[in-house]
This record gives sequence, C-alpha cells and structure tokens, in this order.
Amino acid sequence: MFTGIVTDIGTILENREGNGGRWLKIGCRFDPETIEVGASIACSGVCLTVTDKGEDDGGRWFCVDASRETVDHTTLKDWPVGGRINLERALRLGDELGGHIVTGHIDGVAELVGREADGASVRLTFRVPGELARFIAPKGSVALDGTSLTVNEVEGDTFGVNVIPHTLEVTTWGKAEPGDMVNIEIDMMARYVARLNDARTA
Repeated sequence: MFTGIVTDIGTILENREGNGGRWLKIGCRFDPETIEVGASIACSGVCLTVTDKGEDDGGRWFCVDASRETVDHTTLKDWPVGGRINLERALRLGDELGGHIVTGHIDGVAELVGREADGASVRLTFRVPGELARFIAPKGSVALDGTSLTVNEVEGDTFGVNVIPHTLEVTTWGKAEPGDMVNIEIDMMARYVARLNDARTA
C-alpha cells in the first residue's frame, strides 16, 4: 500500500527481458540496509517486489521482476536506460497518509496531451482510455506515475491537474512533455462506488 507521495527519483540502470516479463535494475538514494528483499516499491506507480539490492561504485540500487501482465498494462517496457522514474517505499503502520490510498495496481496508460504554465505551477491535461474515464471526477484523486494528484476538471475522456512547484522539483513531472505516456491508477473509492452502482442497476 502507498500514498502517492514520491520520496525519490530513480534511474533505470538495466531493463531487459527476464522470467517471462522484464528484469530491471534501478538506481536510487535509498539505503540498501533499510530495504528488505521481498519488499514492495512503487516504481512510477507500479508496485514491484525487490529481488536484490546493493551498493557499488555506481551508487545504490535495487532489482525487480515484472510479470508479463504488468508489462502489458504499464509503460514499464518503454523505460529507457538512463530514464528517471518516481519511487515510493511501501506505507508502514503509523506513517502519515499525505496523499490518498494507492495500491500500485495500474489500471491503464494515459497520454499527457497538454502542458501550460499557471503562475509558478504547471497545468497538465491527460487523455485516458474510454473505459477509465467514468472513474475520474472533479476534486477527486488520481495516481499518475505514482504521484497523488487532485483532478481539477473533466471533459469526456480528458481531465486536468495542477502540479505545484515542490512536486515539479521532487518528481519527474518537471520534465514531462505532451506525448508522454504515463501509468494511471484510479481512486479505489471511485472503483467501488461504480461497482456498487453497476450492481444496483443490473
């Protein structure tokens, strides 16, 4: 379980086929001594299990395996060596819930279709797959590349968010450009409300 509050920006050191899916080695600032093999880390929103960890002349790193299902439904296969991704360690009992409840189970891929300055902040517009659009609501929460963001407005299959200067600085959003594809996880509460509504009308 995560909160969508990014705590580090990782660097892709290796990304190759492995174990039926992909095998990745990710550089980070996390102290390897504090990472347990088997722990979960959200990598640009994708919950992945640590299979190895270490520190060498190149810096600190951890390794993960991604299943074919994960590869097929996320942007993971397109992460280039040298590319940067948002990282978040799993929530611990007693931690502050600063964003919203995020599982790390990606629902699909959205496209960044607009970026414009809004004072010191940046306004981003996304297009989502049609089947996910009904779960996006104004003032609701959404996780994009692992970042908890608040929806400003919705129009059909597009919606907008504002990203404040601090978030631009400590995540990958500072470098995001139209045309980028990002992982999206819809709000858990929206998912279950929709499910209950479907059951009532069935």
